[in-house]
Parts: sequence; C-alpha cells; structure tokens
Amino acid sequence: MARVAIWVSCVLLLAATCQGLKYGYYSRSCPPAEYIVKSVVGKAVRMNPGIGAGLIRMAFHDCFVQGCDASVLLDPTPVNPRPEKLGPPNFPSLRGFEVVDEAKAVLERVCPGKVSCADIVQYAGRDASFFLSGYKVNYPLPGGRLDGRVSLENETLAFLPPPFFNLSQLITSFKVKGLNVDDLVVLSGSHTIGRSHCSSFSDRISTPPSDINRGLATVLKKQCPANPTFNNDPTVVQDIVTPNKLDNQYYKNVLKHKVLFNSDASLLRSRQTARKVVENAFIRGRWERKFAKAMVKMSLIEVKTAANGEIRTKSCRVVN
Repeated sequence: MARVAIWVSCVLLLAATCQGLKYGYYSRSCPPAEYIVKSVVGKAVRMNPGIGAGLIRMAFHDCFVQGCDASVLLDPTPVNPRPEKLGPPNFPSLRGFEVVDEAKAVLERVCPGKVSCADIVQYAGRDASFFLSGYKVNYPLPGGRLDGRVSLENETLAFLPPPFFNLSQLITSFKVKGLNVDDLVVLSGSHTIGRSHCSSFSDRISTPPSDINRGLATVLKKQCPANPTFNNDPTVVQDIVTPNKLDNQYYKNVLKHKVLFNSDASLLRSRQTARKVVENAFIRGRWERKFAKAMVKMSLIEVKTAANGEIRTKSCRVVN
C-alpha cells in the first residue's frame, strides 16, 4: 500500500515530472541495479558517515538545480568551464562524488548503458539515509530518470537556498520547486547529520550575538576563526548531540536554539513551522516517515525526458 500511495501522490502532485518513472524500473534491464548502489553506499558510510551525509545533500542539491538529472556531477570542460559543482554552495563542501563514480563503474560492467547517473544519485541519497538512520528511514523509490546535459554554476546561487535565508525566503525557494512548507521543515531535518564550514554561520556567533544558545556559541568560537576565509574555514558538526546519526535530534536542537544556521532558527518564527518542529521532535517515528515521503517527492522534480536527457555511459562526470 505504501508504494501505491506514493505513486498516486506522484501522479496527482507532480504528473508532468513522473512521466517514465516507475518502481522496479530496472527489474528487467538491470535487476541488481539498486542492490549494487546500496552495497557501494553501505561500504562508504561504514568507513565514513560524513560521506553518507554528503550523498543526502547531493540528492537535494542536484534536484534543486536543473531538476534531478545528475547535472551536479558534471566536471568542467573547455566548452563549460563553470558547471554546478563549482558553484559556491557546492565547492568545496559537496561530498560523495567518488561513491557515485564507483557505483556507476560497477553498473557499467554489469549492465552497460542501462542505469542513469540521475537515478544513482537519488538511490544513493536514499541508501545513505537508510544506513545513517539505523535502518529507520527505508522507502521505495521510482526509477527512470535521465541525465541532463546542462550544468551552470550561476544557477546554484539562483536556486539553492543559502544558510542565511529567512523563513519567507525559504518557503518561496521550496515553492518554486513544487515543495510545500511541510516539505521544507521535514527536509531541513537532514541538518542532523554532517558538517558545516564556519563561514556559513559566523555571523550568528559574532558580536552582538544572535539567538543561538550561548554555550554553543562559546564552543563554536573556539573552533572557528573570527573571520573565516577560503583558506581558513574549518568545519564543525551540525548536530552536537548525535553528529553521525540521521534522527530527529535536529528538531530538539532547534527548540533549544542549538542550531548553526539562520535558516534552521527561522523555523521557530511562525506558529505553523514551530508546531511542525515540536511534532517532529516529540512524536515517535513521525519525522522518519515524513522524511521518506519528502525525499520521494523531491526526487521527482523536473525529471528529464528523452528530448533533453540521456543515460551517460562513459562516466557520470561527462555527457555522452
């Protein structure tokens, strides 16, 4: 029933982007496809949980720019020297490219030319969520996305919400992509895992202080330079309580003002979003279920068709 419900929501909410997508998409053309991706991701996450956080973030960053089409993976070329991965929101902080490369290499040996890089990115985000949550976030994901041929650095600034956005700006940026306020609050919960550069929140620990918890601000000041630069911009964990676990601790941190970004703190600045924060913090299992649903919904953004997409065969880093 869960698969049916998600597919129905896909048809009703994002019919135009669901064309060609279905569950078990590779059941005939490449039966082990999802298993292969999950195996590669599991190995990487066991070695370094931070890579898993990077893969979840990559799924989000890919979908918000040019849709879920693996455009974030493309390397610079003479024709296109400034692709998405060099945009300020992605470089140098976005991680996990080597995991996608490894999964693609295995898939090309087993099923040449069958599995798109766009699907690998979304499967990898799903599988990283599964391992980092202690197997609590587990959901089926439709496949059949095609890989895009366009990747532009300047679009990362236009579509990826930065950490200093206020609530109104966040809601607008999500609405543009067909996502609602609940999706915003739920997907923000991914900040319970991974690390952040000091430059992303340095304004919140400067003088005069923001609403950030004083104890946390004191700790962060010891870890971060007063004026971070590109060459001196350390990283810190985003969740000081359970830094390597994908869970609902983020929402408890929001309520205690122990979060890094203005975008995190802004969730308390309306009754609607503050109520959702409380529900995700204290209703057992609610956030995990909602996160799975929101990740599926996000994975359907602006999916490419045969007219403007392809399946990259040589590498996820170059168009055919």
